[in-house]
Amino acid sequence: MKGITKRQQEVLSFIKGFVSRHKYPPTIREISTNFGISVKGAYDHVKALERKQFIALNTNRSRTIEVLESDEPVTDEFVSVPLLGRVAAGRPLFADENHDGEIKLPGDFLGKKQYFALQISGDSMEGAGIFSGDIGIFAHQNVAANGEIVVAMVDEAVTLKRFYKEKNRVRLDAENPAYNSIYTQNVRLLGKLVHLIRSYE
Repeated sequence: MKGITKRQQEVLSFIKGFVSRHKYPPTIREISTNFGISVKGAYDHVKALERKQFIALNTNRSRTIEVLESDEPVTDEFVSVPLLGRVAAGRPLFADENHDGEIKLPGDFLGKKQYFALQISGDSMEGAGIFSGDIGIFAHQNVAANGEIVVAMVDEAVTLKRFYKEKNRVRLDAENPAYNSIYTQNVRLLGKLVHLIRSYE
């Protein structure tokens, strides 16, 4: 069975949910309205799902979409995210010597940005549910909104903190009362935390 795109998976999930709620399938127009796309666009997605044997379709009558029994689809695309080790102060975060392999994640798990993974070390963010040994997935970006958790470079040291922009400086807060806030005018944001991966073994 062929793979399925992210949008096709969304359409299939909508069809399944619609059938579960109403006990009958949606029309092509109802699908197009739900996703804000043209009727032809919705029809193309439905036909693609039919070709890939996720649904059966009788185009001669309305409300004839039938969901076929199958395993949940898996998207074709996986993204390799570089994994960085525990980073030493003074060493550039993205230096080759920090590269510690790659993590493959489903494409629909991430957006369109560039990402990197970082091994978390220390207990300064435990209050935010981030523990030593976790793997954080970060979006590359050099700006952040107040309250977002970021990886930042301060005085050549890399730190994971919650970001706040003040009038003439930046405040980086830990989520552990044992650590003081960092106040600085010399900070470079490297990425924003978007996911956490944790092993319980």
